[in-house]
Amino acid sequence: MATPKFAEIKQYILARIESGEWEEHSRVPSENQMAELFECSRMTARRALTELTDDGVLERSQGLGTFVAELKSQSSMMAIRNIADEIKDRGHGYSVKQLELTQIDAIAPIAIALGLETGSPVYYSVLVHCEQGTPLQLEERFVNPKLIPDYLLQDFSVQTPHEYLSLVAPLTEARHTLEAVVANKHNQEQLQIQASEPCLQILRRTWSRKGVVSYARLIHPGSRFRLGGHLTF
Repeated sequence: MATPKFAEIKQYILARIESGEWEEHSRVPSENQMAELFECSRMTARRALTELTDDGVLERSQGLGTFVAELKSQSSMMAIRNIADEIKDRGHGYSVKQLELTQIDAIAPIAIALGLETGSPVYYSVLVHCEQGTPLQLEERFVNPKLIPDYLLQDFSVQTPHEYLSLVAPLTEARHTLEAVVANKHNQEQLQIQASEPCLQILRRTWSRKGVVSYARLIHPGSRFRLGGHLTF
């Protein structure tokens, strides 16, 4: 069965972005140019560009054209950074304790978050990221094995899960929620905190162009962590 023209156009665009030929903010050919190149209607070319725009791969500027969108995932509230880099940028020592790295069966909330069937196998990791030897973040991560088949083979004392996932499945989208929580007894022991210590919890889902990559729960002791940012209006 022949590949639809709009799908061919999408593959053509994605291939040039992923190869680095078309960098962030590069202008892509117009609907008319794509229609001429692929010998199809302008409507077909428009569909391809629209779908890639909806996926966050491209962005359109009225009167200017269509451009390759930024590849870095971020929200209006905070950028997604590698915690190891954050700690090192402060001039402090970074270390990590890998507590778990295994395969489990996804319970309903995890399966829904990753777009899988309940009971499907998922990869699971638990790490404690430390600053100057003191636990700063407990990272509990569930990873889609269909997209990241080699996750369990990694040594996360060498690179963080964020670094690895950004390398093998560059992030195109992220959604997160923040809330104040009281850590359970097990998490208190992992973070070396008292039962009365308030914590900040971040729940984060990340996407690559192929789908949902991971779902993570990040817990930070309130006395050791704060979230800030700068907004310009």
